[in-house]
Amino acid sequence: MTRAAARDLERDNGWQLSRRSFLKATGGLVVAFSLSGPMRILAAPSRQGVAADTLDSWLHIAPDGKVTLYTGKVDLGTGIQTAFGQIAAEELDVPFQMLTVVQGDTALTVDQGATNGSVSIATAGAQIRKVAAEARGALLALAADRLGVPVDQLRVQDGVVSSMSDPARQVSYGQLVAAGGFALQLTGDATTKNPADYTIVGQPFGRVDIPAKMAGTFEYVQNVRVPGMLHARVVRPAPESGASVLSVDQGSISDVPGIVQIVTRDNWVGIVAQREEQAIRAAQQLQVTWSDPVPLPSYDQLFSVVRAIPGDDQTLSESGNVDAALSGAATLLSATYEFPPQAHGMIGPSCAVADVRSDGATVWSGTQYPVGLAREVATRLNMPSDSVHVIYVEGSGCYGRYSTDDAAIDAAYLSQTVGQPVRVQWMRADEHGWDHFSPAMLFDIRGGLDGNGNVIGWDYEVWSASHVAQPYLGDQTGGPWTSPRFVGDDTQTSYGFPNLRLVLHAQPTSVLRHGNLRSLGAMMSTFASESFIDELAAAAGADPVQFRLGYLTDPRAIDVLIAAAQQSGWDARPSPGSSAGGSGELTGRGVSVAKLGGGPNGTTWIATIAEVAVDAATGKVRATRMTVAHDCGLIINPDGLGNQIEGNVIQSTSRALLEEVKFDESGVLIKDWRDYPIITFPDVPEVDIVLLDHPDAPASGAGESATIPTVAAIGNAIFDATGVRLRRAPFSADRVKVALSTT
Repeated sequence: MTRAAARDLERDNGWQLSRRSFLKATGGLVVAFSLSGPMRILAAPSRQGVAADTLDSWLHIAPDGKVTLYTGKVDLGTGIQTAFGQIAAEELDVPFQMLTVVQGDTALTVDQGATNGSVSIATAGAQIRKVAAEARGALLALAADRLGVPVDQLRVQDGVVSSMSDPARQVSYGQLVAAGGFALQLTGDATTKNPADYTIVGQPFGRVDIPAKMAGTFEYVQNVRVPGMLHARVVRPAPESGASVLSVDQGSISDVPGIVQIVTRDNWVGIVAQREEQAIRAAQQLQVTWSDPVPLPSYDQLFSVVRAIPGDDQTLSESGNVDAALSGAATLLSATYEFPPQAHGMIGPSCAVADVRSDGATVWSGTQYPVGLAREVATRLNMPSDSVHVIYVEGSGCYGRYSTDDAAIDAAYLSQTVGQPVRVQWMRADEHGWDHFSPAMLFDIRGGLDGNGNVIGWDYEVWSASHVAQPYLGDQTGGPWTSPRFVGDDTQTSYGFPNLRLVLHAQPTSVLRHGNLRSLGAMMSTFASESFIDELAAAAGADPVQFRLGYLTDPRAIDVLIAAAQQSGWDARPSPGSSAGGSGELTGRGVSVAKLGGGPNGTTWIATIAEVAVDAATGKVRATRMTVAHDCGLIINPDGLGNQIEGNVIQSTSRALLEEVKFDESGVLIKDWRDYPIITFPDVPEVDIVLLDHPDAPASGAGESATIPTVAAIGNAIFDATGVRLRRAPFSADRVKVALSTT
């Protein structure tokens, strides 16, 4: 059943579609796999629903042989919907075209955790693989009884089971389940296929979502419409001003037609109207008196403020005697790197629709965690946790923004108040100004070389608040934003430096509302560490690639670096190049290596080589070519993986060259794309990709991995082209021009 068909059925059931009613409408066989218990195969009509707090993966096989996969993970534009389908089709031995994926609907799918951290393929993909293998085994057992042939004498092709000795004796999966349902206790220990036998996994299937997106028929969350729906806008003070509501002049919008209600809730004001343009006009016209703002620091003082915020000092890694090594170094280098806050910059601002009734609620959202959002809505509306139904509908952009879906809570509050479905669409100024930004990060690094140019000591300190999502915006409109933990980069520990120390000053507060942005803190940390490794290489008079190869210890890290260098036609020599310090357009190349993940979720290694052209007169930097070697273990879909790498590189190039959230004492200053420019098509670099497939290694993440090394690679390329080291991002034309003029 398609998503549109499911929604039609749901409308007929008063927007409260249960798993039971869905399966009764489609019939067939259901496979349920619990990570915390045994696997069961159950007849569709006997299933009463999907518990929101379990970790189950589902397969449904219809009498016509079509397969539906249910997953609690959601495709944020990363292509996992296609990849999950490939994994399931591979293990089931059914054609990929016969399989449909239903995702992120709390009435139909189960809790597989939030979609973040680039672990969906590693975690949910592994679950789906086991589920499909269990289902195939159960179907073979049924076929053996039906055909009177031992299981080991059966083969499956395209969902049809046949006897090896007499291929005419066959039965389809659809025929096996058409006779009625059954129940079977399973272990969850089915043997999955040998990767050498894969015919679907590893092949370049086109993403299933792309045709509708190209045709303009894809339904984003901004396109959702339901019967009786009203429109709303939320009125807020200047972004991050910390101001509170003192009074609301309802008469100030008395001339605006279609107003349903003005809703105030603590420090939050919403307007509900019959039509969207009415809500927009009312929000712009409503007179709200706010308290004086809580002043922010001057933007010029941002990193002084960051350094001064008290934190919990933590030694993340330490080996050898760093202080002794640095005190005896023949060459001692030190540098400070700065990375300002950045925004998600979703092309479509936050949007959600909520229909809250007395007996339950339905929410349409681009959330990264439907089950988590359902719990949050239930808590806030004082409803039973199982009475909230969240339906995932992709937003036009995400990058971590929908981990906190403020618009969904806005819509739920308003719908509960007015008793009708409400659509909340943020305005561009809302999205830019009230985003949860990446926290500003500050780095101090020292390194020492011996007389032969070998690294003998590495001392790294970082000041940062947490990179996890913040609570709902309506709870707090300004002031310090608390944060529990830091997520950064551990690539440094993969270099075999004999004496190394990594220290985190984990800060409980940040200047602005902050949270997770694509790659969390890894891109910023890698900018600092890989830039400083380049500084050490330059001080040693060494080629930057060869210098790194002398210290990398993981064979896969070495392989990606060599592959990127070979693909790019790397010219082995020290940096800066011969054109540095000249006039006109200066060209250079730079390299960066990064690591994502590790442990049970697998490890992804990336090496990026950036080629840039720098206009010495204007300071504008163009990334002309980005070569990326990428190793994420077993590759599910090389075409989808290539899409991901290209998207990562383009976005992170924009972040490297253009993006920063500026503010003054009165609040955040970005309101539109003029205040917060992003890369445009003429400046998109050529992206040259080398994929290293490791079928023997776990499939690991690619949703944000190629983001991580980009900024450092471009910064190192600018140094190679100009001889000027930029230690603060982004590398905007003004910043580069000033740096060139003062050298």
